[in-house]
Amino acid sequence: MAKAIAHPARIAILQQLVRANACICSDLVEELGLAQATISQHLKELKNVGLIQGAIEGASICYCINPKVWNQYRGLFTDFFGEMVMSDKNCC
Repeated sequence: MAKAIAHPARIAILQQLVRANACICSDLVEELGLAQATISQHLKELKNVGLIQGAIEGASICYCINPKVWNQYRGLFTDFFGEMVMSDKNCC
């Protein structure tokens, strides 16, 4: 799960989709300033792990967050970080 969201481009894509809070059919290239090939590669990775879903509408593909998988990720990371209580002591 962490690997799927470890790349800054994937984080940017997810942030854009979350901000939109709807399916995005527009060109993410213009919105993120990344190359089309880069966007396509990262959309594929995010779709493969189920974080986003896409639907073909005419000549374009619309993407949105998959709420079921998004909530699984959020729950896992919330639980993980909630278990890890760090003290203010410097370890080194």
